[in-house]
Amino acid sequence: MSRRDLLLYLKDFGWSDVDIGAQLRRDAGPAQPASLKVAAGADPQTADDLVEMARRLADCRRCRLCQGRSRVVFGVGNAHAKVVFVGEGPGAEEDRLGEPFVGSAGQLLNAMLRAIDLRREEVYIANVIKCRPPKNRDPEPGEAATCLPFLRRQLELIEPDVIVVLGRVAARYLLGFQGAINTYRGRWTTWEGRDVLPTFHPAYLLRNPGAKATSWVDFKLLRRRLRI
Repeated sequence: MSRRDLLLYLKDFGWSDVDIGAQLRRDAGPAQPASLKVAAGADPQTADDLVEMARRLADCRRCRLCQGRSRVVFGVGNAHAKVVFVGEGPGAEEDRLGEPFVGSAGQLLNAMLRAIDLRREEVYIANVIKCRPPKNRDPEPGEAATCLPFLRRQLELIEPDVIVVLGRVAARYLLGFQGAINTYRGRWTTWEGRDVLPTFHPAYLLRNPGAKATSWVDFKLLRRRLRI
């Protein structure tokens, strides 16, 4: 997507020119402080908090994705967030910076959050897998199976009220849903007793502008649920 198209997307979600300029200049910086780059060797699933869990996963070698990654992309946001957004896996920018959703799709997600009166710092953002697959392909079942226990532990530690599943790949591995995202997006379901809303991945919206209005319907459902 071109810079111009991205600006138009952000404006559609209520951003001013000042907001857009600030966001596009945002320097995410190193998302993993030096203290997190030293693997502790203990089981990440037994960690008592997200910081310790990230430390234990920082040099993960549990599947072959470690061979091509630059960084483990653990997650970012409020450790006590009411809502957690779950995508499929890191892309090139995420792999470089160590933070999920920092590329064009992340900028669109930030705009969508702002449109329902949320800030990125208020929510938590994670992925099904923590390392970038080669050429941004879909995660393979074995790779997802290796990482899913860590996502589960993240959700246990955060204890959100709501989980928003972004895209068909995340819905497949977290919820067991099959088929096109259009067949189940916008319908509330549950996972481990928590409310879950599947919707489009922001990257899908960048490729398919016609789905933007439908995605806005889903985000209004989320806003209504969070205001109960």
